[in-house]
Amino acid sequence: MQRLSIIIPTLNEEACLASTLRHVLALDPPAWEVIVVDGGSSDRTTAIAEAAGVRVLRTAATGRAAQMNEGARVARGNLLCFLHADTVIPADLVTIAAHTLADGSVACAGFVSLMASDRRTCWGISGMNLLKTYLAPLLFRPGQFLRGLRLLFGDQVMITRRATFWRVGGFDASLPLLEDGDLCLRMVQQGRIQLIGRIVRSSDRRVRAWGAWKAIVTYLSIGILWGLGMPPSRMRRFYEDIR
Repeated sequence: MQRLSIIIPTLNEEACLASTLRHVLALDPPAWEVIVVDGGSSDRTTAIAEAAGVRVLRTAATGRAAQMNEGARVARGNLLCFLHADTVIPADLVTIAAHTLADGSVACAGFVSLMASDRRTCWGISGMNLLKTYLAPLLFRPGQFLRGLRLLFGDQVMITRRATFWRVGGFDASLPLLEDGDLCLRMVQQGRIQLIGRIVRSSDRRVRAWGAWKAIVTYLSIGILWGLGMPPSRMRRFYEDIR
């Protein structure tokens, strides 16, 4: 029996979390468990999660990678889903995850992510992010690309087996960003990375705050610098926190 644990790292996510949890709790079939791992929110984030009836884990660990690792440690499901607090998932996520990971050649998978709000969809940036899933590893890691490497970011809702996740050591908690891309580099040693042909929707709040052109330049720069091997700690200054 496949049991899916959904792990949601949070920090001051009161604006988005309630909507995300409504979709999570409406899954059919339901997830085995939902764990919100909070990194010290000063707003109503944890109150919203508790009111929704999901498990809330408060942790002193700082950073999304460390929070997701904490959630994975207490998770009881044999499948793990790492979900950002501003991302809406399809109602059949549990079925999709079980079907995808039933293929033993797949180590990890993610979805096609659209950046959107109630009023618009950022088609250009969403398309560019989809392209980087294939293009970044093809250009910078061609050997691994041929073995099945695809570059996933966290807003693509990463799913994997719990055993596989811990076999590669989980997320690198020392990384301030791109912990998801780093995980993909290690996951491909266990099997291929699959892009699932279904859509998830993430908030376009960063694009609204930056403006379209700054967002395009920032995302492209980070992808190129990642490919050239720049440490994520040096890239952090280009990617300020936005809630």
